[in-house]
Amino acid sequence: MKLATLVLAISLSLAAPLLLAASSGPQVQWLNAAADTDIDQAFAQGRAENKPVLLYWGAAWCPPCNQLKATLFNRQDFIARSQSFVAVNIDGDLPGAQKLGARFKVRGYPTLILATPEGTELTRLPGEVDAAQVMQVLQIGLARGRPVAAVLADARAGKPLKPDEWKLLAFYSWDTDEAQLVSAAERPGLLAQLAAACPASQPDVADRLLLKALAGSDDGKGMKADAGTVARVRKLLANPAAARTHMDVVTNSASEITKALANDPGKPRTQVVAAFDAALRKLQADATLSRADRFTALMARVDLARLEAPKNERHPKLPTALVAEVREHSARADREITDGYERQAVITAAAHTLGLAGLWSESDALLQANLPKSHSPYYLMSQLGGNARKLGRNDDALRWHEQAFNTSVGPATRLEWGARYISTLVELSPQDAARIERAAGSLFSEAAAQPNVFYERSARSLKRVGTQLKAWNKGPEQAAVIKRLQAQMDGVCAKLDAKDPQRASCEGVLKGSASAPA
Repeated sequence: MKLATLVLAISLSLAAPLLLAASSGPQVQWLNAAADTDIDQAFAQGRAENKPVLLYWGAAWCPPCNQLKATLFNRQDFIARSQSFVAVNIDGDLPGAQKLGARFKVRGYPTLILATPEGTELTRLPGEVDAAQVMQVLQIGLARGRPVAAVLADARAGKPLKPDEWKLLAFYSWDTDEAQLVSAAERPGLLAQLAAACPASQPDVADRLLLKALAGSDDGKGMKADAGTVARVRKLLANPAAARTHMDVVTNSASEITKALANDPGKPRTQVVAAFDAALRKLQADATLSRADRFTALMARVDLARLEAPKNERHPKLPTALVAEVREHSARADREITDGYERQAVITAAAHTLGLAGLWSESDALLQANLPKSHSPYYLMSQLGGNARKLGRNDDALRWHEQAFNTSVGPATRLEWGARYISTLVELSPQDAARIERAAGSLFSEAAAQPNVFYERSARSLKRVGTQLKAWNKGPEQAAVIKRLQAQMDGVCAKLDAKDPQRASCEGVLKGSASAPA
């Protein structure tokens, strides 16, 4: 589908609610939002009906977003609960969505924000946790408690909190906070302090805060773990119920927590790895978890098994039984999954895990077999390009990234995939100035046709292209190309009002790139 046709189709769809649940039976009546006026109307509806507003940011290609659609948005209790709030869907590719991202400080997908009818942010829901736990946190927010910012302020001041307020802090989506509550650098220390201050009557809350602190500690450079912390985590991992409660942190951050607990190879690290592997095996076999969550547990086991190998090791030596499990579970997922949302979430994880295990040809085969089955095949093409790039198959990498860009759909997505393609060109084929100029010129032309393009994700994609071109500019031929591209961008920027905040972002795309180094 051509880009202009896609934008028209999206625009025409704005009058109708987006239905993300199953096609039969009750459904969540999502309201599409693509501009400030849409959001203002949603909050006006919330005030009129005395309901909070749930804002969901996502994208068609995003595996975690598809996981939410497959496990949360289609749950009957979520659908029933949606009558208690105004549900707003913001597709990252809708015109104006990136400007809304700047307004609400949203950069990653998925992001779920629960706000009062007056517009005060109550909390950010953790999209990566088990759906049943999301429902619990949602219920706390719907109970019209205090905003999480006020709760955190009291916690930092040493004031007593209600049990649900401690849980709100523990299950807050710290990964999508975007410095709303605290900077990323300060987060591990803050979470460790909260874990220490949490009442003994809520050990599960304290444990989660501790795990999140360790997960963000940058290989032990943040929070320093003592022997008591190591023992506490090992005890938690040995408790199946506790590991299940914190499944998302245990599976998504196993390596990070391990390195925070035991930064150097040796017996202490080996013991922590063994404790994690035992817990992950149980989670991998837990039928109450979604298939994507169980596969993430397997991925974490592979990640831990290659912990001592260099990060760029393409063919790690792993236990034979573990490699067999990766093959078996990947084949089973491909064979059994029928839901399109679930397939997008699980198959991409399976292909990544096959690569981690050194099974590159099988990863490629899985991705290629799923291209016709995916509603966002360009995402899989990017993975194929990544595989080829890691293995030094430069021509294949360029071909797949170019194909991914050419077939991608959605304004913001096309800019991001175009930026990836140009990055690959600059790195793998820097001598091909004509091809680089064509790709960059095409991307800038698409940007010129989009409204509000110099916000958030789209602005970052264009800035990334400028940074790549600046690094590439090492001679007269490159300087001539950039001079022509700069003239093209000057024309785009000139159409923006001097007072428009986008003007500076536009002018900064190629700033300092036009002259060749001496």
